[in-house]
Amino acid sequence: MPAYGPSLMDQPSERFLYGDPEDMKKLRTAPYDAKKNCWVPDEKEVFIEAEIKAKKGDQVTVTTRTGNTITVKATQVQDMNPPKFACAEDMVNMTFLNEASVINNLRTRYVNTLIYTYSGLFCVVINPFRRLPIYGPNVVSIFRGKRRQEVPPHLFSVADEAYQNMIGDQICQSILITGESGAGKTENTKKVLSYFATVGASQAAAGQPESTEKKATLEDQIVQTNPVLESFGNAK
Repeated sequence: MPAYGPSLMDQPSERFLYGDPEDMKKLRTAPYDAKKNCWVPDEKEVFIEAEIKAKKGDQVTVTTRTGNTITVKATQVQDMNPPKFACAEDMVNMTFLNEASVINNLRTRYVNTLIYTYSGLFCVVINPFRRLPIYGPNVVSIFRGKRRQEVPPHLFSVADEAYQNMIGDQICQSILITGESGAGKTENTKKVLSYFATVGASQAAAGQPESTEKKATLEDQIVQTNPVLESFGNAK
């Protein structure tokens, strides 16, 4: 798990947006048998990979990844996606969208330090509990003005879509950031505000030159409004 350890800020941003090429290749070329590979419930991992060995009535005998042979009800066995869908960027593209497949995809991406995953219109974020180099100016340039299908999952892509719609359609936009306590709502809100400040300041600079210091001040002022906005949101 990437929750603890040395800083990753000095590593290339692409590693945390697209994943390590070798690791992705290994995951997506793993052996697979559509008739045998499946998911079964597990007390420790919730769901664990298994291989079907025998079927008798509504009972299925499987051997799990850890080598245990167990018998479960047929209704407890869930289909496994082909390995080409490993670390899927948008889970709606997977062949099987069952609970086990969703959990496994999110877990696999998290283990590979890919914290953003799409699920249709939603962007699922899992708190890495460490700083990642995926919010700098170089990353802003990757997502700015790009369609969602052209770039990997990221909060900046969601923010840019809202920004472009606001500019193009002249209609107010909303971004809903929700989750349990500690999920990272406040930090993600700050990143959205920071993205808007950066893009807005750069567009202003296109018409009239501004110093770098002034841009930073604008961004800081916008980001600093977040605690006030959050206090209103938390008020009862």
